[in-house]
Amino acid sequence: MQQILIDTDPGVDDAYAILLAMLSHEFHVPAITTVCGNVPVDQATQNLLTILGLLDLDEFPMIAQGEAAPLIKPLVTAAHVHGDDGLGNTSHLQNANGSPLYPPANTTLSSMTGTELILEMAAQYPDELIIVALGPLTNLATAIRKDPAKMRRLRKIIIMGGVFEEYGNVTTTAEFNIFVDPHAAHEVFQFGVPVHIAPLDATHQVVLTGERLRTETENQEDRVSRFLWDATQACMEFYREHVGFWGFHIHDALPIAMLTHPDYFESVNAYVQVETAGDLTNGMTIADLRPERQRSDPNAQVCLKVAAEAFLNAFFERLHAP
Repeated sequence: MQQILIDTDPGVDDAYAILLAMLSHEFHVPAITTVCGNVPVDQATQNLLTILGLLDLDEFPMIAQGEAAPLIKPLVTAAHVHGDDGLGNTSHLQNANGSPLYPPANTTLSSMTGTELILEMAAQYPDELIIVALGPLTNLATAIRKDPAKMRRLRKIIIMGGVFEEYGNVTTTAEFNIFVDPHAAHEVFQFGVPVHIAPLDATHQVVLTGERLRTETENQEDRVSRFLWDATQACMEFYREHVGFWGFHIHDALPIAMLTHPDYFESVNAYVQVETAGDLTNGMTIADLRPERQRSDPNAQVCLKVAAEAFLNAFFERLHAP
């Protein structure tokens, strides 16, 4: 049983990832922390409660709210992609009696901060805990600054972030999660704990079309399927207008599947650096991925290939499993 802590800024693709993790028998998820990114951190926490409220859980993970701002830069959010509430405006949907269609989970927040909960879990599961970071890395960098000894006992960190051989999705050179807090990303990559990265180079290979999502959800009566259809509409319309297809890249689900279905992914060792100062390249992740140019001191494994159809099939099998 893999012990994972999810650090997240939900986010529609975060919702896909969290649901996949909670429905996967390979994991125990003792804690989830929220961070500013796709939405401000207060909204991120509310979104996490909404996502967990879809599930019939006997016991909820511990939940703590993390950092409200990047280490240095002003916060940049992505409401234009994910909807005003970050979950495709599903917070506005109501039942006939006026109650929320997707109510929050009946659980309470920890009195600890996100940073404190990360350190608590690192101490509770030394050499076991895997952190799956689905948003900016502010919480992780803050935890490293506060107690590096505890953080060195992490088993590994798996990150959705960065881009190497494609264009970025915020600027020409930068992916959103790294762009929001490049200084935090720099500190995490340089820290020395094993880091595995699912960059846009890999996540863009997985195209969830609107037609596929409709097929997978329209005849299902469960709340999760209905929610995914409702939550993803705003994103798919954004993609139709700005990316050129009606669908969505479910970026954040890939790090979860890297743990449940590692055979679907091909990675290379690399020494990854982050640009923190450039006017045109701020947030750029830089690594020489050519096999003949590999350094002897890699600080990360970068995923470059994914079996996209197998991944999507596995995702929906988990979603529909009894």
